[in-house]
Amino acid sequence: MYSAIKTKRYILTIAIITMIAAISSCALIDMNTNKQQARARIRVHQTLSLPEVAPQPNTLPTEPIQQNWLTHKVASGENLSTIFSKYGLSKKTLHQIISTSKFSKEINSLHPGNIFEISIDDSGELNTLRYYPNKLVTLEIKQTAKGLESIKSVKKVEKQIVNAHAQINSSLFSDAKATGLSDKLVMEIAQIFAWDIDFALDLQRGDEFTVIYEQLVLNGEKIGTGSILAAEFVNRGRSHIAVRYEDSNGKASYFTPEGKSLKKAFLRTPVQFARISSRFNLQRRHPVLNKIRAHKGVDYAAPIGTPIRATGNGKIVFKGRKGGYGRVVILQHGEKYSTLYAHLSRFHKNIGKGAKVVQGQTLGYVGKSGLATGPHLHYEFRVNGQHKNPLTVKLPISVPIDQENLIAFKTSTGPILNQLATLKSNLLAKIEPTTTNKTSRF
Repeated sequence: MYSAIKTKRYILTIAIITMIAAISSCALIDMNTNKQQARARIRVHQTLSLPEVAPQPNTLPTEPIQQNWLTHKVASGENLSTIFSKYGLSKKTLHQIISTSKFSKEINSLHPGNIFEISIDDSGELNTLRYYPNKLVTLEIKQTAKGLESIKSVKKVEKQIVNAHAQINSSLFSDAKATGLSDKLVMEIAQIFAWDIDFALDLQRGDEFTVIYEQLVLNGEKIGTGSILAAEFVNRGRSHIAVRYEDSNGKASYFTPEGKSLKKAFLRTPVQFARISSRFNLQRRHPVLNKIRAHKGVDYAAPIGTPIRATGNGKIVFKGRKGGYGRVVILQHGEKYSTLYAHLSRFHKNIGKGAKVVQGQTLGYVGKSGLATGPHLHYEFRVNGQHKNPLTVKLPISVPIDQENLIAFKTSTGPILNQLATLKSNLLAKIEPTTTNKTSRF
């Protein structure tokens, strides 16, 4: 009996110990599992964590200074000071522009219609000033940390070679303008041939001219004309040909195809496009005195105020009133020649006795001072003190191209002279004598 009870106790003890061992084993396994899971979580956290980023300064963009642009078209009588006052701009800035900007002279010489673009910041101060004196040039003055900065930019212009031909049926101006030529270009044609053709006297119906010149184009728009490259003027059946040549020093002038200068020592006439009212006549009856008195010059009828130009380089030896001549200017041209200009309404402000003048310079303006029945210029030409007919006297010529440079001259001018000859022959073949050809492109 005792033995049986002992055996049961032994078996129960063994069962309890086994159970405790099993529980302990499970607890240990669970603990190990938890540790492994914890390590896994740490590894996962370390794998997924991003590297630390150093703190950055505030990089938000600052608010830019606002600029307000306005456009101003110059009105008659305006200057830079009145424009600055109109927009409330600083007089200090105006003084800086006038005194320090290299463009102060151009900006002060305003013309009606010129354009300004002005940038003003929020404080009302000038930021940038842009001035457009013409379609090609932009002058910009802007404020910088170092003060005013001036910039000039010039747009690139395309030069196209064009030509025109006209026949004189009424007048040089009207017939030339019918081809599309500008007043400026017509004046240049007259100036080129002024030494050989008296445009007040010599022109007649049927005369004609052909001209090759540069046309200036900007962005497809015609904005003006450049130089006349070659021209032919047929006057009273006589052909006069001029070609432009620029020497090694950059000086340009017009010559005959043989290299003789078209520029003479004297212009043929002192007034452009005037009418001859009285010719050189030693037996003329004076219209005011009504008696025979030699007319030792030529009278050019023209409106009061028409400019009178010096026919040659010279020195003013007399300026003032001289009896029936009224207001007079007398020029001495070297030792041999002298010219007289009479009946002026007034003298040019920049001339005075003893002053030197150049050919073409304005001496005064047409009037009717002295013994004159109407506004005109009385012009005399003297050689060694003797009166000569200004319309027929042989004028001294300028120096031609020297032999050393003649080959370079002909090489340079040959192509454009060939174009002129080809153009003229083609026009003569196509155009009837009384028609006028419109400007055409090569």
